[in-house]
Amino acid sequence: LPIYWMVAAAFKTNKEITQDATLYPHAPTFDNFTRLFAAKEFGHFLVNSIVVTTVSVLLALLFGSLGAYAIARFRLPFGFDRHIGLSLLVMRIVPPVVILIPVFLFILRLNLIDTWYGLIITYTALNITYCVWMMESFFREIPVDLEEAAMVDGDSRFGAFIRIVLPMAAPGMVATSIFAIIVTFNEFMFALVLTSTPRAMTMPRGTATLIGRIDTDWASMSAAGVIGALPIVI
Repeated sequence: LPIYWMVAAAFKTNKEITQDATLYPHAPTFDNFTRLFAAKEFGHFLVNSIVVTTVSVLLALLFGSLGAYAIARFRLPFGFDRHIGLSLLVMRIVPPVVILIPVFLFILRLNLIDTWYGLIITYTALNITYCVWMMESFFREIPVDLEEAAMVDGDSRFGAFIRIVLPMAAPGMVATSIFAIIVTFNEFMFALVLTSTPRAMTMPRGTATLIGRIDTDWASMSAAGVIGALPIVI
């Protein structure tokens, strides 16, 4: 019902949304979508979200898969390899507001406030912990004998990792990336603190600009919700 209400409201006027409260638009209009891109710079927000999400998830998968493979294949002193995955997950569970100020100060020192790079660094760091924790279980399920057979035939460990392990772990990487994409694309708090202009604002952050001090453009917000949901649905 909330999803239907959002889609229906996207084709209504603000008057019909706030005063008439109809179940469906009596006079459907595309003005809300047109206004988003023509007057609200929503195109910038959408492009920023897609670029930041894509780059940060790819980086998190790159470094996260290497870390997960190391934990799954190598023994660490004091049995730390059995606990590091859970430790990383606990770090990910920490409420974002706890680390919000340190992250802001760190990005500020790097002079990356209101840039793609600041968001990419932050989201990559947040996603790596989850990628390591989730990918570790997939790597453990792949028989070590396959890698050893490749190395006996002359391949290096890294070569066996690239040619043998990664293709077999592809379903796990897809599952991990889907979760990371959803979390990153919808993230709001860090985007709120680290961006201030349309050149770097992501879709959730840009949609919040439609809430004014006096009134709220509900029709445009509904249209933004419909457009913003499409990449995740796809």
